[in-house]
Amino acid sequence: MLRQFLSKLPRKSGKSDSPELTRSTSCTTAGSIPQPHRSNSLNLGSGRPCAPKRTSSAVFPASVVAGIEPLLPFKDVPNSEKMNLFVSKVSLCCVTFDFTDPTKNLIEKDVKRQTLLELLDFVSGSVRFSEPAILAMCRMCAVNLFRVFPPNYRSAVSNGGENDDDEPMFDPAWPHLQIVYDLLVKFITSSCLDAKVAKKYIDHSFILRLLDLFDSEDPRERDCLKTILHRVYGKFMVHRPFIRKAISNIFYRFVFEIERHNGIAELLEIFGSIISGFALPLKEEHKIFLWRVLIPLHKPKSLGVYFQQLSYCVSQFIEKEPKLCSTVIRGLLKYWPITNSQKELMFLGELEEILEAINMVEFQKVMVPLFWRIGCCINSFHFQVNLEPDLCLWGIFGCRMRVENVMVAERALFFWNNDQIVNLIAHNRHVILPIILPALEKNAQNHWNHAVLNLTINVRKMFMEMDDQLFISCHIHFKEEEAKVSILSEKRKEAWKQLENAASLKPIAGNTAVLVTPLATPIAY
Repeated sequence: MLRQFLSKLPRKSGKSDSPELTRSTSCTTAGSIPQPHRSNSLNLGSGRPCAPKRTSSAVFPASVVAGIEPLLPFKDVPNSEKMNLFVSKVSLCCVTFDFTDPTKNLIEKDVKRQTLLELLDFVSGSVRFSEPAILAMCRMCAVNLFRVFPPNYRSAVSNGGENDDDEPMFDPAWPHLQIVYDLLVKFITSSCLDAKVAKKYIDHSFILRLLDLFDSEDPRERDCLKTILHRVYGKFMVHRPFIRKAISNIFYRFVFEIERHNGIAELLEIFGSIISGFALPLKEEHKIFLWRVLIPLHKPKSLGVYFQQLSYCVSQFIEKEPKLCSTVIRGLLKYWPITNSQKELMFLGELEEILEAINMVEFQKVMVPLFWRIGCCINSFHFQVNLEPDLCLWGIFGCRMRVENVMVAERALFFWNNDQIVNLIAHNRHVILPIILPALEKNAQNHWNHAVLNLTINVRKMFMEMDDQLFISCHIHFKEEEAKVSILSEKRKEAWKQLENAASLKPIAGNTAVLVTPLATPIAY
């Protein structure tokens, strides 16, 4: 089998042989045509070899690798030939296999695995890489890693990975891919790699295809990709603007087109470290990224999958430039999830973190719409149900479960437990109390949850202690407005009764529309 694996490699060429001649004399199986450059061969174990031994590369011409036998150990060749042997071994690893069938090509897979491990050990050394070696390495990684994923039917059904009960899918080829990824990481981070030469091969096309792999369903692969892209961003400064733009385009497509991508959390984690390295003052380009990319990422239904990473990125911007607090709050209010209690709780948590860092000037810019929204949350009847195993209560489907209700109103009222927020409210109570008091009074009158009711009463007491006269004035105004609303409601009911009576007395003629009531329509038995 090993001879069959090596038989797919081109012959060792002599001085008088040309690449065309070498390609034309390569071995083929019976009834097949010559195949000079087989970089993606999947059935290497079939057919009979027509030569006892083959050398050189499956991808590169024989003149590049100087005819070095790829299975030779590095210790058996002189230092002057080690780089040629490296290229030869890398070229040998350009042959790919089908890992969905674990019984197929076992010997060939093991040969390739051992070769990759040998390359990994060699890259960790101190030998300076030549340009042909860099080219060969980039091509080998492209052949093995860059691939098109099958349609993600499960994510399409589960709204972009929103269902946390789904088990992650693992690639059967991962034991092989992991070595290639480790090799690429060692190669990029090696001090023996000349970035000025490598940037010609680790170019924009290479980076784009690397970013495409973030849609992999295997979390182990996405974690490796996160490390590699971070190292590429750090080593190749010339590619930094392009990488930021390419990641932004992935976010744009996710938010405004497909709302389904497996690697959003990892990409945001990379951007979190990028943002922390931004120089001050922030460029306009970076502020535009915050408003056009990070803020709209709060919109998709699958926010919970990447909310922690997104919140960290936003907090990094605020830490760099506190004046952006009002901009972020306006964005959150724009995308506020009115009918999704789970997302609403996330928004309230992020909002509290922002208010802890905001200054008085920025707070006053947004306090009116902000506390109008908080007032709506205080009157909310939505709650988030968390089901956990319990031995005391019977739950759904015959399982013993414990139900924990996390009220949206309760979370909003917790703002008054934060000293920084209470201080902001106290300094602007003349504006905030008239906005928030109607919501507090409605809760105190008829909210069904005792925890929310108690919190509401405590917040009312806090406002009374801040400014008793202001609270009484606002309370009187609230009662007056409530009376006006009640009078208008009665007038509206009376007007509808008069219309009903008039319609019931009017005779039915032609196509005239009439109001049908039980009194006006006799029922014949």
